[in-house]
Amino acid sequence: MNNVPIYGNERVDDLLTHDLRIIQSDEVFSFSMDAVLLARFAAVPKYGKVLDLCSGNGVIPLLLSTRTKAAIEGIEIQPRVADMARRSVEMNGLTERIFIREGDLRELVKITGHGVYDAVTVNPPYMPLTGGDLKLNKYQAIARHEIHCSLEDVAVAAMRLVRPGGKVSMVHKPQRLAEIITVLRQHRMEPKLVRFVHPRAGAEANMVLIEALRDGKPDVRILPPLIVYGEDGQYCPEIMDIYYGPKEGRP
Repeated sequence: MNNVPIYGNERVDDLLTHDLRIIQSDEVFSFSMDAVLLARFAAVPKYGKVLDLCSGNGVIPLLLSTRTKAAIEGIEIQPRVADMARRSVEMNGLTERIFIREGDLRELVKITGHGVYDAVTVNPPYMPLTGGDLKLNKYQAIARHEIHCSLEDVAVAAMRLVRPGGKVSMVHKPQRLAEIITVLRQHRMEPKLVRFVHPRAGAEANMVLIEALRDGKPDVRILPPLIVYGEDGQYCPEIMDIYYGPKEGRP
């Protein structure tokens, strides 16, 4: 593990079948399926620069590193979580390809300048601040609720940071789809691909994947639904491929 320190209740997990490892903590931050699906869905160039907003423990940059030779950056506002991501990058020997920044995505353009990234990914907080009960754990509350950034903050940052004609890929909750499309369009990002994720066939979608094009023309495609579990309760073939690679290549 390249002598990377592990603290407190942290653990090191295998990151699917990509010969990658990641530092996680049930108390602080652990990745979930939405991040994995976004990392596969996102359009990324073969070379260039890719940015991951709301990067958490770095799972999306790590997974994207298996799909592109581009330089990958991530930004995470929580110092402890950003440190977990940096140590995971170091553990995997990817410090020359992935850079994790601790900071506020709303301020990033002041450091990088406008339109410097070819593609942007984001798995943002899903829950708006409505005065309801927030989780007592501050790390989880910040990851799940719009405490430090709203949906509009994310859209504004993505529009400023991605180049004209660049793509922005997001995973979110379907119940906010109308708001998401409205906000993206207000900030010069035209939705191009939408794919709903359903836990089972016949069940309502519980995730939505969206690809938007900065300064694109209206022309949205609805992709076939992605079903997670089959009738037998096991992952469907496409989910197995996403998590573990093609069947013939699995252990």
